[in-house]
Amino acid sequence: MMLRAFAVAALAIVTLASLSPGLTNTEEALEAQNLPLRKVADVPLGGKTTRFDYESFASGRHLLFIAHLGDSEVVVFNTDMSRVVGRVAGVSSVHGVLAIPELGRVYASATGDDEVVAIDMATLGVIARIPTGAYPDGMAYAPDVHKLYVSNETGGTVTVIDVRSNRRIGDIPLGGEAGNTQYDPATKHIFVNVQTRNQLIEIDPTTDQIVARIDVPGAKGNHGLLIDANQRLAFVACEGNDQLVVLDMRTMRMTSSFEVGNDPDVLAYDPSLHLLYVAGEAGVVSMFLVEDGTVSKLGDGHVGPNAHVVAVDVETHRSYFPLKNLGGRPTLRILEPVRQGAS
Repeated sequence: MMLRAFAVAALAIVTLASLSPGLTNTEEALEAQNLPLRKVADVPLGGKTTRFDYESFASGRHLLFIAHLGDSEVVVFNTDMSRVVGRVAGVSSVHGVLAIPELGRVYASATGDDEVVAIDMATLGVIARIPTGAYPDGMAYAPDVHKLYVSNETGGTVTVIDVRSNRRIGDIPLGGEAGNTQYDPATKHIFVNVQTRNQLIEIDPTTDQIVARIDVPGAKGNHGLLIDANQRLAFVACEGNDQLVVLDMRTMRMTSSFEVGNDPDVLAYDPSLHLLYVAGEAGVVSMFLVEDGTVSKLGDGHVGPNAHVVAVDVETHRSYFPLKNLGGRPTLRILEPVRQGAS
């Protein structure tokens, strides 16, 4: 039923952009997308018109933490108030950001200084700076062992941090350039893309040893990664050939693959609606419905200039896209799904 509802909704939105390929106005391009989405608001973020990167929700606190890479700061956005409520400066070329509400902390990877910055979620004060390998990017947290795993892209390693002491306790060589990193609650293992080897690496956090190297068929530059623990699926976004590869985590075999927008980067998932978002550098977002282990593509659409980052609020089902330059200013574009029969 849900599959039919969203499929009908997607098809009901006419792709005017394909009829008028010369459209350049951002608002027109948004309304012309072939996606079951509609705009809620465009909210100014402040700062300079420079690049954004990852986002992370603090569940239960209505706070969205956004890496403003070009401004070297973490922007704190209150989703209830729909406005910026704080900024953390001095996070050099910040790429990754990960909120861990149970610790009351946010971790941010400062690529400019090859370090991870630990931030107090309540005061927004910096409480620690932890050295990493070269070009720290994505992060994942293994709660049972109280460890943070940081993928060092050009360094080709994963740095392991003990969050109880906020100290670096080791590095795991990957044998290639690192992509994004994710924690799988089902196996309680860490997974990281090795994008120069087209592999997915599995790490046991109890020993910090690599326990498996999984070849990803059809992958080229596998950077983005997201795990649906309930349906035992891994989604791998490949920026080298604009593909989304789906792996069955019970067998670690590919079940399907799809074309997506140019240079796919960040993925987000709404578990209750089973909606997967794949955002790319060209501003094109691809949406998928994931039900009963089956993945169906709903469509592609232009969301905004450089809309390569997306986060989803699982309570409201709204998606958040930080855009570095919309009408001359940084803007957070907020969208929501359209249901069948909605106007």
